[in-house]
Amino acid sequence: MTIAAGIGYALVALGPSLSLFVSVISKKPFLILTLLSSTLVWLISLIILSGIWRAFLPLNSTTWWPFAILIFTSVAFQEGLRLLFWKVYKRLEDILDAFADKVSKPRLYLTDKMQIALAGGLGHGVAHAVFFCLSLLTPAFGPATYFVDRCSQIPFFLVSALIALAFVMVHTFSMVIAFNGYAEGNKVDQVFVPSIHLAAGMMTLINFASDGCIIGIPLLFLMAVLTLMHCGRMFWRRLTENQRQGNS
Repeated sequence: MTIAAGIGYALVALGPSLSLFVSVISKKPFLILTLLSSTLVWLISLIILSGIWRAFLPLNSTTWWPFAILIFTSVAFQEGLRLLFWKVYKRLEDILDAFADKVSKPRLYLTDKMQIALAGGLGHGVAHAVFFCLSLLTPAFGPATYFVDRCSQIPFFLVSALIALAFVMVHTFSMVIAFNGYAEGNKVDQVFVPSIHLAAGMMTLINFASDGCIIGIPLLFLMAVLTLMHCGRMFWRRLTENQRQGNS
């Protein structure tokens, strides 16, 4: 392969994230800080998880259940961290609202809160892509490509990039859903986020089957589309309710 191919794989994984950053996040410094802090938090969490599981390596590559346990514990850890991240954000939101009241300025609008959650989710997705995809792409800039026996029809680097893209979508919009669920006490949203996260993680186990990536990757993108649709419906409902309250 060439440098162009390596850059192409990176853009597959992070191109939509870059577009979202340029069009939304970059316009507000506070969103940039949220994105950077979120990326750092999730990268640290992944490093901690990898350090814990290193004690159990190497795992038996012929059986799937050790990897299922790894995925389950990792999802549980990250969902707990997501709740902690929201509590820290909520504390900052209360401080900002109090300051706005003190200087007779408007409080954070609904769209501001959604954008903050979006920036936090994008940071989670970028951290996942950097950890699981970009760190593997160095050989892709060389003169050849690489295939694995269990997915012989698609280059390994393209598989990694597509999986990373799907998880970026899941993590980005899951954060918006989760923040709204925590704020409203909405049990459906609170259950949806870890459930879709766990389901997406478990679907990567399909890649252990021969040519499983042909099935596993579309299923991952199905999870991403479901997350996006749920987020869109939730945002439209909140926006409609907010407009009705403003008119009343």
